[in-house]
Formats: sequence, structure tokens, C-alpha cells
Amino acid sequence: QVQLVESGGGLVQAGGSLRLSCAASGRTFSSYTMGWFRRAPGKEREFVAAITWNGGTTYYADSVKGRFTISRDNAKKTVDLQMNSLKPEDTAVYYCAADSRGLATAVRGIDYWGQGTQVTVSS
Repeated sequence: QVQLVESGGGLVQAGGSLRLSCAASGRTFSSYTMGWFRRAPGKEREFVAAITWNGGTTYYADSVKGRFTISRDNAKKTVDLQMNSLKPEDTAVYYCAADSRGLATAVRGIDYWGQGTQVTVSS
């Protein structure tokens, strides 16, 4: 079993930056892909970014590409999401996710979820 705990959420102004961190514990193999999803008010949970645990390959949703950067630290077992040039539409609950076999880019393929952290971007 893998436990995921997010931190770093908060309130920022449009154009600002925020860094989210996900700490993993329990069984985490190099084959796991780690990702970030978000759920905005009135919308379904959607993919944001993903990174392979060992290989460092990254994937981004078109809506955040160029603004967000996902990174990992295998020694600390953490996955971060650096969010720059934030927009009000980025307001959502952000979830850390782990995928044992896939790319962590689809909700249906996620094996473990964090509890989520609120990110609010004001105009």
C-alpha cells in the first residue's frame, strides 16, 4: 500500500506562483508513475501532470504546459508541482496520485490518491 500526503496549497494572486509537494510512504517502486490531478468547482477531476518515478519522463495537460513543472526526489520520496503564472481557472483541489502500471494521466488508472490540497487563485 502507498500513502500520499499533499502540502503547499493556499491562496495566491493571479500571476503568482505556488509549489505543491507530495510525500509518499509505503511501497513505491520505480515502475510507479506519479501524477497530479485537480478538480475545479463544478467540474470533474482532470489530469494536470505526471512523472515516472525512476526515469524522469514528464507529461502535462495542455492547459498547464509551459506554466507548471513536475519534479521528483527519489531519496525523499516526494513529487513536487511548481505552478507559475497562475490563473483564476487554476483554482481547484489538487490531488497527488500514483499509478502502478500506467502513465498516471487518466483518473481510471490511478491506484492511490492523496486527500487533496486546495489552491485558490484570486483575480
